[in-house]
Amino acid sequence: MLEIVGSLTGSPWIYAVVALSVLFDVFVPVLPSGVIVIMSATAAAAAGTGAGQVPHAVPDIMMLTLCAATASVLGDMVAFRLAWRGGERLDRAIARSRRLTSAQERLGTALARGGGILVVIARFAPAGRSIVSLGAGAAHRRLREFLPWSVLAGVAWAGYSVALGYFGGQWLGATWLATGVSLLALFAAGAGAAFLVRRPAAG
Repeated sequence: MLEIVGSLTGSPWIYAVVALSVLFDVFVPVLPSGVIVIMSATAAAAAGTGAGQVPHAVPDIMMLTLCAATASVLGDMVAFRLAWRGGERLDRAIARSRRLTSAQERLGTALARGGGILVVIARFAPAGRSIVSLGAGAAHRRLREFLPWSVLAGVAWAGYSVALGYFGGQWLGATWLATGVSLLALFAAGAGAAFLVRRPAAG
C-alpha cells in the first residue's frame, strides 16, 4: 500500500487516497492513515524545495490538511450516526466492551460539562477516534455537543500530522529518515493521548 502511495504523491489522486484512508480508519483503525498523510506532506516539502519548483505542486500542503481534516470529521459523523441507530445489537456489543463502556461514560460526562477536549485527545490515540465516535452515538449525545469537538479534533490531528511530514521533509530532506522521524513523533503523541484517555477521571 505504501508503495502505491509513494507512486501517487505527484498526482492529484493522492488527495483521494488520503481522504479514503482517513475516512475509513474510524472503522478499521489499522489503516495507516497517519503514515499516508505524513508521506504526502513529506512529498509536498520536496516539491516545494526542489529546483525549478512548480507553482502549484502536488500535493499542496493546505489542500492536504483540509482534505485530511474534512475526511476525519465525515468519518466521525458516519460512525456517530451508525452507532446512534445501531439498536440493541450494538448496545449489547458496547456493553460487553469495558473500553467502550468506560469511554461512553467519560465522554458523556465531559460533553455535559462542556469539556469535550477528550474528543480531541482521543483522536491521537490508537483506536481512540473509533471508541469516542461510536460511544457518543450509542449514548445518543446531541450532535451539537459532539460536532464542534470532532471538527477541532480533525483539524488538530490533520494539522499536526501534515506539519510533522512537511517540516521533517524540510529539515531532513524527502527521505525515509524524515518519514521515520515524523512517524515516531506521531506515535509518541498517540502514546501520550492513549495514557490521558485511559487515566481515571479525577473526582
